[in-house]
Amino acid sequence: MARWQPGATERLIIAAVDLFTEQGYDATTVAQIAERAGVTKSTFFRHFPDKRELLVAGQETLSRLLADGIAEAPADASALDAVAAGLERASSAMGPVNRQLGPRLKAAVAASTELQERDALKSIGLAAAMIAALVARGVPEPTAHLAGEMGVLAFKRGYAQWSEGDRSDDEGLTPHALAALEDLRLATLSLDLRPQIKAPTS
Repeated sequence: MARWQPGATERLIIAAVDLFTEQGYDATTVAQIAERAGVTKSTFFRHFPDKRELLVAGQETLSRLLADGIAEAPADASALDAVAAGLERASSAMGPVNRQLGPRLKAAVAASTELQERDALKSIGLAAAMIAALVARGVPEPTAHLAGEMGVLAFKRGYAQWSEGDRSDDEGLTPHALAALEDLRLATLSLDLRPQIKAPTS
């Protein structure tokens, strides 16, 4: 069996997602994942503490990229413009492997309550990173919370469209994430559109 080599992390993630989809999360063991990936169990545990953490591989890096993009946005940028800068920075780091995994990862999460819970925690972590970066820019907390949550939703919607869409589209994740954020921004404008209430006539 092969020893550790560059790309072991990616191979472990792909192997795990495939096995989760084929036979279910609960039935999949660390030994099976390692064997499918062509590495030893000890190599698995050098990369991940347990099989559940495979789902959030790269979360720390993704959170940092989102926060860095927000921090480096122009000083006069609005909260949502800063979030867009964070999405651009993070999306640029997503490559073909991330796109390939999208539909299979979605199916694996849908079939496991434990993975759904872990995915929810991942979303909370990404939002927290963006909120903290926005507050550090001087954005009021309520605005920062709303913008951060919108950023997570835009990233997830954009990623779904990118990973499940036309594979001849080679533009990358960025335009999909930014388009999703713009859709959400427009949706918020409609929240205050109330029907006119006519006064009762006598």
